[in-house]
Amino acid sequence: MNWGAFEGLLSGVNKYSTAFGRIWLSLVFIFRLLVYVVAAERVWSDDHKDFDCNTRQPGCTNVCYDHFFPVSHIRLWALQLILVTCPSLLVVMHVAYREAKEQRLRETNGDNYRCIYPNPGKKRGGLWWTYLLSLIFKAGVDVVFLYIFYRFYRNYTLPRVVKCELPPCPNVVDCFISRPTEKNIFTLFMVVTACICVVLSLVEAVYLIGKR
Repeated sequence: MNWGAFEGLLSGVNKYSTAFGRIWLSLVFIFRLLVYVVAAERVWSDDHKDFDCNTRQPGCTNVCYDHFFPVSHIRLWALQLILVTCPSLLVVMHVAYREAKEQRLRETNGDNYRCIYPNPGKKRGGLWWTYLLSLIFKAGVDVVFLYIFYRFYRNYTLPRVVKCELPPCPNVVDCFISRPTEKNIFTLFMVVTACICVVLSLVEAVYLIGKR
């Protein structure tokens, strides 16, 4: 990963954000992205390998695992982080488009050109709408994924033992999840940080509308 380019991208997003947006960006980067990369991936790295059922029936363990873990927490979080950060990049791209358009006019008309965007990063006109829609989209993505997690994993928690009676299991078998307490702690942490991000996005949207 090119950390220099990543740092420049974060700097651009931070530059064109409000105070609430900077808090949101710090929360996503430090408490969600870094926790995901440094710790969460390792916690779920053995979830399939150490999912044990008290039977030797071929295929039973795989079927039960697929039933209780239809989508991995890690893959859902990765998709959530990608979708929730894309709108901020659209704001940076919109500002870059304004700057490029201003530069083309300057090169075409020389010193007599009419300045369209005295401050390309000022949230007016189309950029204001882009920024507002990005806030609504970010909050919507987090809410949708919170609902998906709740539907897949009731109360966002994993039980220590699950009962499985799906074919080809010969009868009701007990299956044991690897490190359920540790996984529950990380899940609740990610859920709480996502809720805080939703609140920050909505507060920033209200602030943006009120300021206008």
